Amino acid sequence: MSDLDALSGIMKYCQSAVESVEPSKESELIDSILSSRRVFIYGSGRSGLIGQLFAVRLVQLGLDVHFVGEMTTPIITKDDLTLLISNTGVTSSVVQTASIAKRIGSKVISIVGVDGCDLSEVSDLTVLLRVQKNEETKKIAPLGTIFEDSALLFFEGVVCHIMEKEGITEEDMRSRHAIWV
Repeated sequence: MSDLDALSGIMKYCQSAVESVEPSKESELIDSILSSRRVFIYGSGRSGLIGQLFAVRLVQLGLDVHFVGEMTTPIITKDDLTLLISNTGVTSSVVQTASIAKRIGSKVISIVGVDGCDLSEVSDLTVLLRVQKNEETKKIAPLGTIFEDSALLFFEGVVCHIMEKEGITEEDMRSRHAIWV
């Protein structure tokens, strides 16, 4: 299998997963992001890295965003949104973070790749990326690659929808871009 064959397969499976998201759930996610005082994001491992990428974009959109677990992260309150990312939805640190945020009164939204998982049980809203798992995906995209790549693409689409909804331009975002001089 060539690199282009693998890339073509990964793109096909990611597109399918992103297109599987119910539009009403994406709309509710966007409304929750925009109506919350602050957004707290958490995921473990590579899902956490995807969460950090999304956090950067939200900061560039002008939102108050924090990644759970960083030393400077404030305490989550009932006026905040907690967004959790987990392919399996059973990663203990992610489920525990959701449970704590829920107990505090924060709105909890999860992005998962498995329907009916533990994380969904403690979330106010679950956005499901229906990731196909078969022999081809095991060869071209091991472990959670399709989920992680799909989550990144989904979040980039969310950014575009927020930009449109709020009238935010690329220039607006550039003014909040971290630039070292």
